[in-house]
Amino acid sequence: MDRHAQVIDVDGLQLLIEVLASRGYTVMGPTVRDGAVVVAPVAGVADLPRGLRDEQDAAHYRLVPRDDDAFFGHAAAVQGAKPVLFPADQLLWRARRSEDGFRLDASDDDDAAPVALLGARSCDLAAVDIHDEVLLRRRFSDAHYAQRRAGTFVVAVTCGDPAGTCFCASTGTGPRPGAGFDLLLTELLEPVHRFLVEVGSVRGAEVLAEVPAAPAGPGDLAAADDVVVRATGRMGRVLETEGLRDVLYAAAESPHWDDVASRCLACTSCTLVCPTCFCTSVEDVADLTGDVAERHRVWDSCFSKDFAYIHGGSLRGETRSRYRQWITHKLAAWQDQFGMLGCVGCGRCITWCPAAIDITAEAAALRAATPLVTTGEGARR
Repeated sequence: MDRHAQVIDVDGLQLLIEVLASRGYTVMGPTVRDGAVVVAPVAGVADLPRGLRDEQDAAHYRLVPRDDDAFFGHAAAVQGAKPVLFPADQLLWRARRSEDGFRLDASDDDDAAPVALLGARSCDLAAVDIHDEVLLRRRFSDAHYAQRRAGTFVVAVTCGDPAGTCFCASTGTGPRPGAGFDLLLTELLEPVHRFLVEVGSVRGAEVLAEVPAAPAGPGDLAAADDVVVRATGRMGRVLETEGLRDVLYAAAESPHWDDVASRCLACTSCTLVCPTCFCTSVEDVADLTGDVAERHRVWDSCFSKDFAYIHGGSLRGETRSRYRQWITHKLAAWQDQFGMLGCVGCGRCITWCPAAIDITAEAAALRAATPLVTTGEGARR
């Protein structure tokens, strides 16, 4: 199949960023802050984490030098596209007292520049697709998310060096993005530093036309395919997804939840770094004069005791029930609600859990503790 790929060099990557900025985009890409790779505004290649990789394992994260000058030689940033498209604190409206009542100010989204996501990984594009399903494609869409999402330009990058907590190969969400991008880069380091560029949209082609590029040869395409093969074989974790929905439903009263609860701090770290979690709460605030009132939508978490509070108390007062809710929804009920897994295999929840709780290990333990039961209708868990 002809992929119509082209090749740009490091100067071409710099020019690509400049072209996007000239078109009015705020370019958001990987950069280093406080010893970690985060997604933040970037002005050029000098802002990218060149020559660094992220060493990740359960409750462990370190940036260490690479032996090359790769710009995208890390795995997943601490957070992906979620804070960009679905902010942790979203102003819904602001009201100011007037002589005859109150007037509503325009939303901050109305003046926001469109965003270009640079370096988006396949797992994060899969997470964006999940949010599109949850927040856009159902009967009632989220207007704030829709406005941010509509103008987004995506420059994806094939993940060539997955972390020790990555398992996107198990969930079918990586390491090479298959859709959801305007341009796709695969970074190639030998014999010269270059980027294979594949076009995913009309506007992607229009942007690339402003960047000097050469046609990709068979060697470039083969090298890009080899990046995918090698990355797939270096996944740090494995999640067996076959029959997992039934396993988790059958394990609702498993004693293993008590074991998890003895370790879980219910700190909400896993849900804060998860690119697919979308639980929120609403906060109303006013200034001291009472002349200005605001309503904000803020991220919330099913690990919070108050999240499941109703009149009379919390539905999930124990940590065991909160962890059970989270993993069962993510890996089982999500399939019933939205027709897909709620996990994209990025491994962030493993890396950033201070208690080193591993979703792949917990799923495997529940599978092992839930034996097959043979009935007249056949085998089930």
